[in-house]
Amino acid sequence: MAAKDLYEKDFYKVLGIDKKAGADEIKKKYRALARELHPDKNKGDSVKEEKFKGISEAYEILSDTKKRAEYDEARSLYERGGFRAPMGGGQQGGDFNDMFGGGNPQDIFANLFGGGRRGPRKGQDLQTEASISFRESIIGTTLDLRLATDRGADQNITARVPAGVNDGAKIRVKGKGAPGEAGPGDLFILLHVKPHPVFGRKGENLTMTLPITFAEAALGADVKFPTLSGDDVTVRIAPGTSNGRTLRVKGRGVTKGSTTGDLLVSVDVQVPQRVDGKALEALKIFAQETSREDVRADLTHKAKI
Repeated sequence: MAAKDLYEKDFYKVLGIDKKAGADEIKKKYRALARELHPDKNKGDSVKEEKFKGISEAYEILSDTKKRAEYDEARSLYERGGFRAPMGGGQQGGDFNDMFGGGNPQDIFANLFGGGRRGPRKGQDLQTEASISFRESIIGTTLDLRLATDRGADQNITARVPAGVNDGAKIRVKGKGAPGEAGPGDLFILLHVKPHPVFGRKGENLTMTLPITFAEAALGADVKFPTLSGDDVTVRIAPGTSNGRTLRVKGRGVTKGSTTGDLLVSVDVQVPQRVDGKALEALKIFAQETSREDVRADLTHKAKI
C-alpha cells in the first residue's frame, strides 16, 4: 500500500473516536466494532468485511503509543499540505524531509506500518475444546484429538496436559494451527474439568467430606479413608468433634512444580435415621444423663442482643 493511501486515512474517524481518546477508550471501541463486524459473524458480507479490515488497521496504529505519535504528526503535516512537492526547488508548503531528517513519506510510513509491504505471515491460531477427568487434571494426561481441516482431511493431534491444571485453562500446541506463508499458527485447547464425586479443589488444596458416626464424633476415633492417589490415610477424630470441622492432611493436595498442597477433610457427622433395641435404650439413657446441658443457651443469649 502506498504511503499516500495511509496518511490520507483518518483512523480516528474509522473507529468513531475523538483524537484525544485514551488507550482504554480506543480498545473498548475497537472490541465493540470487531464483535459487530467480524467475518465469522458476517460470512459473505463484503461490506462489513472491508470495514473490519479498516478498524483492524486503525487499531494497529492507534493502540501503539509510538506508532500513534508518528501517525498524528504525519497526519497533521498532511492536513496542512506539507506533503506537496516543493515548487521550483523552494520549501513552500513544507516537506517531510524537514521533519524527519531527510526521510520521505514512503520511508516514514514504511516504518510506521511495518514496511507498507507486509512480509509473509504465520497462519491463524486455532482453538478447540476438550474435557478431562478431575483425576487427569491433578496428575496430568495426554490428549489424542482429531480435528477437521479446511482441506477436508482430519488431523490427528497429540497434546500433553501438565499436572495441576484448572478448569478453563488453555494449553498451547505449537505449529498445529492454520497454514501460512511463514509457517502454521498454533492450536489452543480450552480444557473443561469434569467434577469428581468425592474430591474437590480449592487453590492447590484438595477437599473432601468425610462421614463419621455419632459415636466416633462423641468418643473420638481413628478413621481410615481413601485419597485421590489411591492409598489410604488415617486421621484422628478428637472426642467431641463437631459437625463441619475441617482436618488437614499435609502433602496430599495438588502438586505443581516444587509445591504441593494439602487435603482438607470436612467432617460430616451422620445421625442414624432409626434406632432400635439396646441402642435405643442406651440413647435414652444418654439423653437423660445430658438433659441438664443446654446446647442452645448461647443461641438464646445472642438472639436478644
